[in-house]
Amino acid sequence: MASRPTISKAVIPAAGLGTRFLPATKATPKEMLPVVDKPAIQYVVEEAVTAGLDDVLMITGRNKRPLEDHFDRNYELESALQKKGDASRLAKVQESSDLATMHYVRQGDPRGLGHAVLCAAPHVGHEPFAVLLGDDLIDPRDPLLQRMIEVQERHGGSVIALMEVAPEQIHLYGCAAVEATAEGDVVKITGLVEKPDPADAPSNYAIIGRYVLDPHVFDILRTTEPGRGGEIQLTDALQQLATDEKLGGPVHGVVFRGRRYDTGDRGDYLRAIVRLACEREDLGPEFRTWLRGYVGQELTED
Repeated sequence: MASRPTISKAVIPAAGLGTRFLPATKATPKEMLPVVDKPAIQYVVEEAVTAGLDDVLMITGRNKRPLEDHFDRNYELESALQKKGDASRLAKVQESSDLATMHYVRQGDPRGLGHAVLCAAPHVGHEPFAVLLGDDLIDPRDPLLQRMIEVQERHGGSVIALMEVAPEQIHLYGCAAVEATAEGDVVKITGLVEKPDPADAPSNYAIIGRYVLDPHVFDILRTTEPGRGGEIQLTDALQQLATDEKLGGPVHGVVFRGRRYDTGDRGDYLRAIVRLACEREDLGPEFRTWLRGYVGQELTED
């Protein structure tokens, strides 16, 4: 049997308007909001590179030029730091520009995640590829994407990241109907629905922002009609793949039980900053001491 192609390309949709963070995102892309001292999008690119995907295509839109600038060289800044002998900050500045081979394409009309993924078709070609949503940060100690690539290379088709959520929260996510497999963290997906009412949800397995997709998904997306919210939904295309394997192989899910930070929600964004700052060797000890004192004082005053 011919070996399956090795996955080398990652697609990161980053064309959203970030309306939940206005007015901060009026002139600054939401992906550039800092999580401690790095923009959220850099964590996502680093995750792709760690999984072996160093060819990264970012789907952007209007007012997203800072994303390109961040992953490009800044010779004036580098020169200034070099003259100061500030090797530590110089290394941090150069790190983002040396991470991966970056490519960019504009989505144009904001027609949904499915349309954003379809914009990657000319770059991806006929190879399986990964999609990483910029709002989801996965802790590097929990290698979700590597595991998904392993499952895709073994079974073919597409692989979706799933997470168990409380039933009353399932309406916030795409939801999967699943069958168990011999592997404890892998399920066979038999159906998908976008943001169902809790009473109609087939499970409490929510789709989170990591996908490894068979390129046949492009053929389906080209003919997918706008769905929920008037947008072309990736979930609708994956539903077709899940119910007819002849279109592009099976669809499996990897159930993620690790650490995930949702930076698309203001509350979770703040919690992500606190958690990551607490775990930093250079910031954690002092910050944790301050945080304990602050929380203790607030509890006393309440």
